[in-house]
Amino acid sequence: MTQAFYRKWRPQTWEAVIGQEHIISTLRNAIAADRMAHAYLFAGPRGTGKTTTARLLAKAANCLAEELSERPCNECAYCLAVNQGRFLDLIEIDAASNTSVEDVRDLREKINFSPNLGRYKIYIIDEVHMLSNAAFNALLKTLEEPPSHAIFVLATTEVHKIPATVLSRCQRHEFRRIPVPDIVANLETLAAGENLQVDPEAFTLIARQATGAMRDAISLLDQLASTSQHITLELAQTVLGTATSQAVIDITEAILTSDSAKGLDHIHQSLDSGSDPRQFARQIVDYLRNLLLVRMGNAQQIDATPEARQRMAQQAQAFASTPELLRIIQAFNHAASEARLSWQPALPLELALIESVETSPAEFTHPQEVTAPQMVSSPPKVRKPASKRAAESQKSAPPEDEPVPSEPEADSLPQNIAQNWDKVRGLVRQQNPQTQALLNSCKLLGIKNGILILGFNGEFAKTKMEQGQHIEILRQALQQVIGESLPVHCILSTGKSIPADVDQDGMVATALRDLGGEIVDIQ
Repeated sequence: MTQAFYRKWRPQTWEAVIGQEHIISTLRNAIAADRMAHAYLFAGPRGTGKTTTARLLAKAANCLAEELSERPCNECAYCLAVNQGRFLDLIEIDAASNTSVEDVRDLREKINFSPNLGRYKIYIIDEVHMLSNAAFNALLKTLEEPPSHAIFVLATTEVHKIPATVLSRCQRHEFRRIPVPDIVANLETLAAGENLQVDPEAFTLIARQATGAMRDAISLLDQLASTSQHITLELAQTVLGTATSQAVIDITEAILTSDSAKGLDHIHQSLDSGSDPRQFARQIVDYLRNLLLVRMGNAQQIDATPEARQRMAQQAQAFASTPELLRIIQAFNHAASEARLSWQPALPLELALIESVETSPAEFTHPQEVTAPQMVSSPPKVRKPASKRAAESQKSAPPEDEPVPSEPEADSLPQNIAQNWDKVRGLVRQQNPQTQALLNSCKLLGIKNGILILGFNGEFAKTKMEQGQHIEILRQALQQVIGESLPVHCILSTGKSIPADVDQDGMVATALRDLGGEIVDIQ
């Protein structure tokens, strides 16, 4: 049976420990000055070198090298015995399976016996936070006044669970997550030693997937080495489950084209094929996050093939604005957390998709704030913005430096444009998906003096539409569909849609349209 990489390549010297220089230098100086503590606490995330460092400390404490600064030498009989796992004075205890007070009492009885060979007995208690309260209490006296020949090394990933009375009796060292460049450098050395051919992009992917744990990174490389001698980025993505599925790409495309029916089909096909709803939502979030990084100019942080990067760049720029992409990420991130709680696991994904497709940024409302409309005779209650309410309570007009913006009056929208607007957007999509995305974030206000007026909810989308060839592409599409190339004028829109059952000329409509109010209750 072959030996696992993480065991085969476990550091045997101080220099081989990666990413924990602040701890290694302290311990080496203590060994060189012959000032070792009687109890140590190694705390930090898994796979960062706590147990490895504890074994190095045990070797150094009993090493036979004459020069203290050269310990451990890895050449004397005691160092070789530790490396081979047969040094009797190194006792490793798994606290997860030895949690009772009887286990600690048994340890206390045996600790008074002198070492078999070396100068010190080294007790390494792994996952010490798993001990019971009674076991901790039984350990306190021994930690406070241990025999001169005993050294304790307590290791834990959850230091907050260790009683303060125990912490105060130990020299504490905090292990840090290992930086990605350090993990990559170590993996390259390991791969060279194992004669593995690994693409540089695959090293980076493995290091990021390890989230700062060297042992996890080495285990992932070991897993990939069993599949192929040449480890490519594509292979690493497939084996580690980080490859973007075609369904995620198709759902993103459905959002960009405002095709909710097609997006729902892709969701249902993925779930019917066995995908976990929560994990699928996480894959969508991860892909959309990559699009955000590309859009913000951080494409180098993405582990992807050149072809995938090119596709991401196209989709990232097709979103009307960064806030819109952020809103969609938040919707699917909410679905990822809700999927395990919903009695219908697919529902959070479906809601996230529909919110992403059907709701423009300014109209978006959190699901908890939506109330079901009812046909009633009494007018709905309207809540005005705080600034408006304060102004009215003082019976004064709005401040002069905050004028209320207004939209130019426009004639009614011709029926042929209203009925064929989806066809116009479809033609625009064929020319430039980004133009179509910008049209999704605006509304048709009408025609004034032969000019088509588009209302945008934000300055960014309005300015973007006015740049480049976006307006010309729209005019060409209008020419093909309705036979007329209309001039287009973009404005900032402050108006809100009025429910059909509300008097369009009444007080409620005026509050919604002109005063910035919103419907909060319908009776």
